[in-house]
Amino acid sequence: MSSAISKEVFSFFKKLEKNNNRDWFNANKPEFKVIETEVKQFYNTIFENLNKHDEIDKLKIFRIYRDVRFSKNKLPYKTHFGGSFHRTKPRLRGGYYLHIQPNNESFIATGFWEPAPADLLRIRKEFEMDDYEIRDILANKNFNAIWGDSFVGDEVKTAPKGFSKEHKAIDLIKKKQYIFTKKYTDEEVLDTNFLNDIDKSFKAIRPFFDYMSDVLTTDLNGVSLID
Repeated sequence: MSSAISKEVFSFFKKLEKNNNRDWFNANKPEFKVIETEVKQFYNTIFENLNKHDEIDKLKIFRIYRDVRFSKNKLPYKTHFGGSFHRTKPRLRGGYYLHIQPNNESFIATGFWEPAPADLLRIRKEFEMDDYEIRDILANKNFNAIWGDSFVGDEVKTAPKGFSKEHKAIDLIKKKQYIFTKKYTDEEVLDTNFLNDIDKSFKAIRPFFDYMSDVLTTDLNGVSLID
């Protein structure tokens, strides 16, 4: 299994940025297949590492081909690799993501990208009832040294329907996504410690995932919703 990203990955994408067309890509597809194999091995190593301290039932590496049907951007190829790691549901919630892109655009992300409406309402209701536990997690020095002390992602402008914009936890309640991200420079991605740093960072998110898994598998009275 691969334990490092080679500079050829970034070199290929930089060339693709300047030649994002089918003729160029088809002529250079053998080179792409080599780096694709390397990167897939890297993602699989992360998958194996995660399963040493979590339960991941699925790894999805996204294809390089863009869906341009409903996009103004008609360039046919992505200039990055992306892959997500899914925790075992319904007992465990949350997910991990790795994005590899040149020009210092690489990052990892964790959390809840598109919560189902019922899950989003349950999270908001929890924060409305009691926001102390989540704020303790966000305030932890070891946690926010890696992930920061606040969520990123979309939110409503004032308050979701049925919630008061004056509520003391409205900063949490108005979120539509509950995401954390950590950015990397190209130099950091190519460093041999990159794999270890990803694993260390993913481990650090667990207090948040453990809390959210508990919230999303119980009702407001703490009664389990799963068998």
